[in-house]
Formats: sequence, structure tokens, C-alpha cells
Amino acid sequence: METKLAIFEQKEIRKVWDSEKWDWYFSIVDIIDALTESANPRKYWSVLKMRLKQEWSELTTNCSQLKLKSIDWKNYLTDVWDTKTILRLIQSIPSKKAEPFKMWLAKVWDERINEIYDPELAFERAISNYRKRWYSEDWIKQRLKSIDVRKELTWEWNDRWVKQWTEYAILTNEILKWWSDMTTSEYKDLKWLKKESLKDNMTNLELVFNMLAEASTTEIIKEEDSIWFDEIKKVSKRWWNVAGVARKQLEKETNKKVVSNTNNLEENKKLNYN
Repeated sequence: METKLAIFEQKEIRKVWDSEKWDWYFSIVDIIDALTESANPRKYWSVLKMRLKQEWSELTTNCSQLKLKSIDWKNYLTDVWDTKTILRLIQSIPSKKAEPFKMWLAKVWDERINEIYDPELAFERAISNYRKRWYSEDWIKQRLKSIDVRKELTWEWNDRWVKQWTEYAILTNEILKWWSDMTTSEYKDLKWLKKESLKDNMTNLELVFNMLAEASTTEIIKEEDSIWFDEIKKVSKRWWNVAGVARKQLEKETNKKVVSNTNNLEENKKLNYN
């Protein structure tokens, strides 16, 4: 399950969608951070959890743990609850934001259901969000196309029993490394990024080469008999070097680097202010 970010009053809340249980799971610490004025949400949750246990509350027995991305882009086991239990948690936290949060939660759910039955809504919402963040129309078109290419690739991986998030992360890192000569963490360091999306900060040209790498991987994997993760990774170099060769050829012809330290969002802000 992939970690997604939702925003409530400028606070980021991590969530994952469980397609089998048909429900959202939210980071409890993130919600406490959004609802309270606590300087240490983790400690707040630790104390609250102890109090709930002493009260024999069934809330604590419903608590699960999932690996969610943290600010350092690594995955850590994090306490999560489904939507129904989160609503009950709110009753245990004195907060003037409780009612607005309930309305926000309902909106998150409504958007998810609508997007499942009409995927175009997800693209429309993405376009709206990118426009609010000063991205150009050309870049937005490129980014949406990259999302489409990525989905096709992950469908192929899923059909070949690549199921765990860590496996997706490893394969994604390999794709990036073979076309750009940089790992994900190195690429993000180059662009001075922390928890921000790498692709959201790629230039148009970087997006094109990343799409070429993922699209060529998709096409070649369809012709391969490799099924298991280890077998896919073993032959990966041959697939993903297609975009790497093309990148080096373009750099030779233009005498310019494709991989840039440009932070796309910051560049678009400058254009907007000017």
C-alpha cells in the first residue's frame, strides 16, 4: 500500500488505502498533530494510548501498524486506525477543530469513492492542485502523462507478484539509477528536497526521460518470462538502460546535462512573482 498525503489546515496527514477492506487508514500521530496544539504529538499519543488502555477502551485493541513514509523518506512502522476508529478517537481529544476535521474526513472519503467510479476526477483534482502551486500548463500535461505511464508499469509488476511496498521502492530506485546515474536519495539531495515529491520537482526533460525508462520497462517486461521479484531485478539493467543511453546521447549532442538541480516548484514561484 502506498503512502498518500492529505492536508488539513496546512497539516500533512499520511494515509493509505486498503483495497481489500475498502477503507482509509490514517496515521494517528499526524491526526493528533492536526487537532491539538501539542509540541510533541508522539508523546501526546503515548500518554493517550496508556490512558485508553487503563480505561479498557477497545480503541487500543483496534490499533494497527503500517509502514509509512517519514520526513526522511524512509518507512517506519506507524500506528494507524481506519476511518471509523479515527472518528471515535476524535471524541477522546479535546479540540475546537473536531467538527471541521469530521467534515474534512467525510470529504476525503467522498473524493476517494468518486475517483474510484470516475478516474477522470482524480486527474481533474491533480490539475487543479498543480495550478494552485504555479506549475505551467505544459508541465502539468507532462506530469499527468507520467502518472499514466507509471500506473501501467505498476500494473505489470503487480501481475508478476511484486506486492510489497519495499519491492516497488527498490525497482523504482533501480529505474531512476539506470537512466540518471543517481539513486532516489541522491537525486532528492541534488534538488534540495526532503519529503517533497521528486517527480513534482523534475523539469519537463527529466520527466520525459523518466517516462521513457518506465515505458520501455513496461514494454519489455511484457515479453519476459520473469515472474518473481528477484528475477525481475536480475534482468533490470537491460531494460532500464534504454533511457540511460538516450540521455547520454542527448547530453553529448547538446553539451548540456539532463539532470538538473532545479527545484521546479521554486522556479514556478519566481515566474509567478515576476
